[in-house]
Amino acid sequence: MRVRTSSVLAASLVLALTAGPLAAPAFAAPATATGATATHRPDGPDAKALRAALATVPDEHATAALVRVGGSDGAWRGSAGVRDLASGRPAHPNAAFRAGSITKVVTAATVLRLAARGDVDLDAAVQDYLPDLFTPEFDKPISVRRLLNHTSGIPAGDGLGDDFAELYAHRFDTLTPREDVATAIAKGPEFDPGKQQHYLNVNYTILGFLIEKVTGHSYAVEATRLVLRPAGMSHTYFPGTDPRVRGPHNRGYQAVKRPDGTTELLDVTEWNQADRWAAGDMISTTADLERLITSLFRGEIVPRPQLEEMFTTPAGLPEATMSAGLEYKKVGDQVFWGKSGSRYGYSTLMGGTRDLSRTLVCSVNDTDAKSTAGNPVLDAITVAALKQSAPAGSRP
Repeated sequence: MRVRTSSVLAASLVLALTAGPLAAPAFAAPATATGATATHRPDGPDAKALRAALATVPDEHATAALVRVGGSDGAWRGSAGVRDLASGRPAHPNAAFRAGSITKVVTAATVLRLAARGDVDLDAAVQDYLPDLFTPEFDKPISVRRLLNHTSGIPAGDGLGDDFAELYAHRFDTLTPREDVATAIAKGPEFDPGKQQHYLNVNYTILGFLIEKVTGHSYAVEATRLVLRPAGMSHTYFPGTDPRVRGPHNRGYQAVKRPDGTTELLDVTEWNQADRWAAGDMISTTADLERLITSLFRGEIVPRPQLEEMFTTPAGLPEATMSAGLEYKKVGDQVFWGKSGSRYGYSTLMGGTRDLSRTLVCSVNDTDAKSTAGNPVLDAITVAALKQSAPAGSRP
């Protein structure tokens, strides 16, 4: 299975199925892009470039796209594409979608709030909190901080398959987080804690267990209480074993090559994401994710001393770009912090400058969301969102 590597700024940064998928359309219908700038500052979002980025949707790379650019430099909102291929109705501009690994931002913020309360010691070994989880092979202490910044050395779990065809066949099955982590622990350490940074879901699944252990409540209850509710994220939730996306949403599709060389678009909207859990099962909206990054960076969710963990990469690893829940990317003379996420049918990006002069949240109904190659639509949106408008009278 080709897996897209995690990147906050992803832009700059042959299967035979027996099911009867929907044939890929010619995408002749015009895109339904809409956008509005809240300000007309010369250093604000480039509305023309953003409209151009959405003008090709729907196409073979994306069936829909939702964009919110914000910050003190100005704002822009836009949507394009279709709600579903069968009806061809315009994409719902406020649709819910699978946010994938952006869930990790919420999980990290929950742990850091518990740390601020004194319920979690970031320097303590997770083996002390969860002694029954580990085998004797994990004899070196793994601090909670090592889980947060992906330097734990715990390997990946096995999941429900190695390629799309196998995973799709099991899309309604339930693999519990405990079962998934057990397959990871059984392999023994991948490396000594702190020696490398290896981005893996298992770190955040274990943080979910930690949250439940120290609070006595479910992960969903605590993440909602400590992060979603304070941030005003009223349209965000954790579906558990429910395969549906509740409320208005744009359907997700996966491009699949058939034996005759043609491409089919298979509807992958309904999918049990239980094994992703605290690492990636969250469903949200662009407006809610904008609220999250804004309130988080302002220090309104995690107190300032603990918030620094989200802007600090691990010491001794100069190539590391990931912190507690976030990662950074330099664009020109600016540094953008945020997170990306993908589940089949959906790719999402959330990021911004620490001073909140520019933020970006976008969700693309990606027809190959787990590809290692970048999605051209997401690339174009990202470049357009981070590009400043030319001052009046300047040359193009």
